[in-house]
Amino acid sequence: MRALIFALLGAITLIVAGCSSGMKPYTGPEVTRIAVYKDARKMFLLHNGKILKSYNIDLGFAPEGDKKVKGDGKTPEGHYRIDRRNPNSDYYLSIGMSYPNASDVAEAKALGQEPGGDIFIHGESKNKSFRGTDWTWGCIAVSNKEMIDIYRMVKLNTIISVYP
Repeated sequence: MRALIFALLGAITLIVAGCSSGMKPYTGPEVTRIAVYKDARKMFLLHNGKILKSYNIDLGFAPEGDKKVKGDGKTPEGHYRIDRRNPNSDYYLSIGMSYPNASDVAEAKALGQEPGGDIFIHGESKNKSFRGTDWTWGCIAVSNKEMIDIYRMVKLNTIISVYP
Protein backbone atom coordinates (compact mmCIF):
# COMPACT_ATOMS: atom_id res chain seq x y z
CA MET A 1 0.00 0.00 0.00
CA ARG A 2 2.78 2.39 0.92
CA ALA A 3 4.57 1.68 -2.38
CA LEU A 4 1.32 2.37 -4.28
CA ILE A 5 0.90 5.76 -2.55
CA PHE A 6 4.51 6.75 -3.38
CA ALA A 7 4.02 5.64 -6.98
CA LEU A 8 0.85 7.72 -7.30
CA LEU A 9 2.49 10.77 -5.72
CA GLY A 10 5.43 10.41 -8.11
CA ALA A 11 3.11 10.17 -11.12
CA ILE A 12 1.11 13.21 -10.00
CA THR A 13 4.34 15.19 -9.50
CA LEU A 14 5.50 14.35 -13.05
CA ILE A 15 2.13 15.32 -14.53
CA VAL A 16 2.02 18.63 -12.67
CA ALA A 17 5.65 19.44 -13.58
CA GLY A 18 4.97 18.71 -17.26
CA CYS A 19 1.86 20.89 -17.32
CA SER A 20 3.45 23.79 -15.47
CA SER A 21 6.38 24.14 -17.88
CA GLY A 22 3.95 25.04 -20.67
CA MET A 23 6.41 23.76 -23.27
CA LYS A 24 5.69 20.73 -25.35
CA PRO A 25 8.72 19.13 -26.99
CA TYR A 26 9.23 20.08 -30.63
CA THR A 27 8.88 17.11 -32.97
CA GLY A 28 9.05 18.77 -36.41
CA PRO A 29 11.91 19.14 -38.87
CA GLU A 30 15.24 20.24 -37.42
CA VAL A 31 16.04 23.94 -37.58
CA THR A 32 19.32 23.89 -39.54
CA ARG A 33 19.77 27.67 -39.81
CA ILE A 34 18.35 30.95 -38.56
CA ALA A 35 18.38 33.82 -41.07
CA VAL A 36 17.88 37.39 -39.84
CA TYR A 37 17.31 40.28 -42.27
CA LYS A 38 17.73 43.49 -40.31
CA ASP A 39 16.39 45.89 -42.97
CA ALA A 40 13.17 43.87 -43.32
CA ARG A 41 12.93 43.25 -39.53
CA LYS A 42 12.36 39.54 -40.27
CA MET A 43 13.77 36.31 -38.87
CA PHE A 44 13.33 32.89 -40.45
CA LEU A 45 13.84 29.44 -38.96
CA LEU A 46 14.95 27.18 -41.80
CA HIS A 47 15.31 23.46 -42.45
CA ASN A 48 17.75 22.93 -45.33
CA GLY A 49 16.68 26.20 -46.97
CA LYS A 50 12.92 25.69 -46.44
CA ILE A 51 11.17 28.21 -44.20
CA LEU A 52 9.61 26.57 -41.14
CA LYS A 53 8.61 29.79 -39.34
CA SER A 54 8.99 33.53 -39.83
CA TYR A 55 8.87 36.31 -37.27
CA ASN A 56 8.75 40.09 -37.16
CA ILE A 57 11.61 41.29 -34.96
CA ASP A 58 12.89 44.29 -33.05
CA LEU A 59 16.62 45.05 -33.00
CA GLY A 60 19.08 47.21 -31.13
CA PHE A 61 18.16 50.84 -30.52
CA ALA A 62 20.67 51.92 -33.24
CA PRO A 63 19.82 49.31 -35.87
CA GLU A 64 21.72 50.65 -38.88
CA GLY A 65 25.11 49.03 -39.49
CA ASP A 66 27.11 46.26 -37.88
CA LYS A 67 27.90 46.11 -34.17
CA LYS A 68 31.42 47.40 -33.58
CA VAL A 69 31.75 48.13 -29.86
CA LYS A 70 30.07 47.59 -26.52
CA GLY A 71 27.11 49.90 -25.93
CA ASP A 72 26.63 51.02 -29.54
CA GLY A 73 23.07 49.63 -29.65
CA LYS A 74 23.70 47.78 -32.90
CA THR A 75 22.83 44.18 -33.72
CA PRO A 76 25.84 42.24 -35.04
CA GLU A 77 25.97 41.14 -38.67
CA GLY A 78 27.66 37.95 -39.78
CA HIS A 79 27.56 34.23 -39.11
CA TYR A 80 27.43 32.90 -35.58
CA ARG A 81 26.12 29.87 -33.67
CA ILE A 82 23.54 29.50 -30.94
CA ASP A 83 25.78 28.78 -27.97
CA ARG A 84 23.58 28.98 -24.86
CA ARG A 85 20.02 28.81 -23.58
CA ASN A 86 18.62 30.83 -20.70
CA PRO A 87 15.24 29.74 -19.32
CA ASN A 88 15.55 32.38 -16.54
CA SER A 89 16.24 35.39 -18.75
CA ASP A 90 15.17 38.90 -17.76
CA TYR A 91 13.56 38.90 -21.22
CA TYR A 92 11.26 35.90 -20.78
CA LEU A 93 13.34 33.17 -22.50
CA SER A 94 16.52 33.62 -24.49
CA ILE A 95 19.04 31.83 -26.69
CA GLY A 96 22.51 33.29 -27.06
CA MET A 97 24.63 34.00 -30.12
CA SER A 98 28.38 33.30 -30.22
CA TYR A 99 29.13 37.01 -30.62
CA PRO A 100 31.86 38.22 -30.44
CA ASN A 101 33.99 36.03 -32.68
CA ALA A 102 37.73 36.58 -33.21
CA SER A 103 37.12 39.06 -36.04
CA ASP A 104 34.68 41.09 -33.91
CA VAL A 105 37.19 41.23 -31.05
CA ALA A 106 40.01 42.34 -33.39
CA GLU A 107 37.80 45.02 -34.97
CA ALA A 108 36.84 46.49 -31.59
CA LYS A 109 40.42 46.37 -30.25
CA ALA A 110 41.61 48.23 -33.38
CA LEU A 111 39.21 50.98 -32.32
CA GLY A 112 40.56 50.89 -28.75
CA GLN A 113 37.22 49.50 -27.50
CA GLU A 114 35.63 46.31 -26.23
CA PRO A 115 33.26 44.41 -28.58
CA GLY A 116 30.55 43.81 -26.01
CA GLY A 117 28.68 40.54 -25.78
CA ASP A 118 25.56 38.90 -24.43
CA ILE A 119 23.71 39.06 -27.74
CA PHE A 120 20.53 36.99 -27.60
CA ILE A 121 17.28 36.21 -29.34
CA HIS A 122 14.77 36.87 -26.59
CA GLY A 123 11.20 37.68 -25.64
CA GLU A 124 9.81 40.80 -24.03
CA SER A 125 11.12 42.48 -20.90
CA LYS A 126 9.60 41.16 -17.68
CA ASN A 127 9.15 44.78 -16.60
CA LYS A 128 7.53 46.22 -19.71
CA SER A 129 6.16 44.98 -23.01
CA PHE A 130 8.11 46.38 -25.94
CA ARG A 131 7.08 45.80 -29.54
CA GLY A 132 7.20 47.73 -32.77
CA THR A 133 10.30 49.82 -32.20
CA ASP A 134 13.93 48.84 -31.95
CA TRP A 135 14.65 48.87 -28.24
CA THR A 136 17.26 46.24 -27.33
CA TRP A 137 20.98 46.78 -26.65
CA GLY A 138 21.80 44.80 -29.81
CA CYS A 139 19.70 41.68 -29.36
CA ILE A 140 16.89 40.32 -31.53
CA ALA A 141 13.49 40.50 -29.82
CA VAL A 142 10.20 38.73 -30.52
CA SER A 143 6.97 38.32 -28.55
CA ASN A 144 6.93 35.94 -25.60
CA LYS A 145 4.58 33.57 -27.44
CA GLU A 146 6.94 33.47 -30.41
CA MET A 147 9.93 32.96 -28.11
CA ILE A 148 8.37 29.78 -26.74
CA ASP A 149 8.35 28.31 -30.28
CA ILE A 150 11.89 29.48 -30.99
CA TYR A 151 13.19 28.15 -27.66
CA ARG A 152 11.59 24.76 -28.34
CA MET A 153 12.73 24.54 -31.96
CA VAL A 154 16.31 25.84 -31.95
CA LYS A 155 19.11 23.65 -30.62
CA LEU A 156 22.60 24.55 -29.51
CA ASN A 157 25.10 24.98 -32.37
CA THR A 158 22.43 26.04 -34.87
CA ILE A 159 23.96 28.53 -37.31
CA ILE A 160 22.53 32.04 -37.23
CA SER A 161 23.24 34.40 -40.13
CA VAL A 162 22.47 38.08 -39.61
CA TYR A 163 22.30 40.21 -42.76
CA PRO A 164 22.06 44.02 -43.07
